[in-house]
Amino acid sequence: MEKRNKIIYWVFTGLFTFGMLQSGIFALLRSQIWIDMVSHLGYPLYFLSILGVWKILGVIVVLLPGFKLVKEWAYAGFFFLMTGALISHLVMGDGGKAILGPLFQTVFIILSWYFRPIERKISFINNK
Repeated sequence: MEKRNKIIYWVFTGLFTFGMLQSGIFALLRSQIWIDMVSHLGYPLYFLSILGVWKILGVIVVLLPGFKLVKEWAYAGFFFLMTGALISHLVMGDGGKAILGPLFQTVFIILSWYFRPIERKISFINNK
């Protein structure tokens, strides 16, 4: 059972971190697709720099061992980011591809967080 859970964890962690790293890089590079999307949603263009930096830092934290508390914050940040993106697209009346990306990324984030190995979780139980 533990081996299966680790495989599930790494598959979904790989999917979501690859997507976040890629989108973080494109946001920092201010690719035209990202400029158009952020403008369409009504956010200022400097938002791309904030998103890009935080996405890349979050991916690093999630993938590195240790940093359990910061890892929890990164997962929470990614969850809020993707659900916020999903809601933003829905409010603007976007459909199809525009909402599928944030929707799938949200699912990948939840599955990665849920199936993470014990050594990547915060323990509140004192094991003396």
